[in-house]
Amino acid sequence: MSANHKLILASGSPRRLQLLSQIGIEPDHILPTGIDETPQRGEVPRNLAQRLARQKADAARATAERDEDLKGAYILAADTIVCVGRRVLPQAERLEEAEHCLATLSGKGHRVYSAVVLMTPSGKQRLRLVETRIKFKSLSAKDREFYIGSGEWRGKAGGYAIQGIAGSFVQRLVGSYSSVVGLPLYETMSLLVGEGFEVHRNWIVGRTV
Repeated sequence: MSANHKLILASGSPRRLQLLSQIGIEPDHILPTGIDETPQRGEVPRNLAQRLARQKADAARATAERDEDLKGAYILAADTIVCVGRRVLPQAERLEEAEHCLATLSGKGHRVYSAVVLMTPSGKQRLRLVETRIKFKSLSAKDREFYIGSGEWRGKAGGYAIQGIAGSFVQRLVGSYSSVVGLPLYETMSLLVGEGFEVHRNWIVGRTV
């Protein structure tokens, strides 16, 4: 396969890889990036998601350009932000962060912004931003205690994984479920199709490329 038919996923997230697999897309290379994800002063959540997705795509391209096998490939990057108002919730790694996130989200509405960026072989960068509104039920002390004990919150934006136990906390969702998991599939597919990537090549059972 020529380089300009290859796809690089600029993320080490197993959830994004699983979502791509769901729609029959298998990246040729996984290229996680280690950018600084600290919000800038006064930066609103939607702008933060877009900036980080762009920076991930740029960082992956800079690495790919140094590898002849990857040079000129399509690059897909994404970033997901959970926020209450203008307050961005952390990607919980510590127990205290998870507890804070659950207490903040309990009984309240929040928003999830997912930005997805596709960089084409010619260097053009295209972006889509998806906003999803979610309302959690009021979480009991037992809900919070046992969810913390599950460990599902670890490494998750906002301290929860909607595709797991926390799906039972959701009273209402308006927008894209897959975006909350980590990658808006409709928008991702639209970007790839619009830029000529062969998204359907693996849909036929038994076909090899």
